[in-house]
Amino acid sequence: VQLVESGGGSAQPGGSLRLTCVAPGHSLIRYCMAWFRQVPGEEREGVASVDVAGKTRYAASVRGRFAISRDNGGTTLSLQMSGLKAEDTATYFCARRITEGYCGLDAPGRYSSWGQGTQVTVS
Repeated sequence: VQLVESGGGSAQPGGSLRLTCVAPGHSLIRYCMAWFRQVPGEEREGVASVDVAGKTRYAASVRGRFAISRDNGGTTLSLQMSGLKAEDTATYFCARRITEGYCGLDAPGRYSSWGQGTQVTVS
């Protein structure tokens, strides 16, 4: 399944951006979905995830500032980012995990489908 992200761009510190992810022709509601981010030369970092039951998890660095959600009847995964900081600058990836159970942020290798990424720059 192809995942397509959009909504990246530039923002000033303290500003907001909203990222979205869709899988054309597919619903995302039955899967663990997550957002990861990566800076060149660094490992991919988990940002937020939402499991099949709707339970959300957040990295400590974004908790209280970012919100993950499924919208449009489960066809869209969103990441509302507020209170942006320079250290939030990264390429953000949407990811899907098919297998039930795990829906964490510490093992990107356990996610099987990835989008192409969308750049977020805060300066």
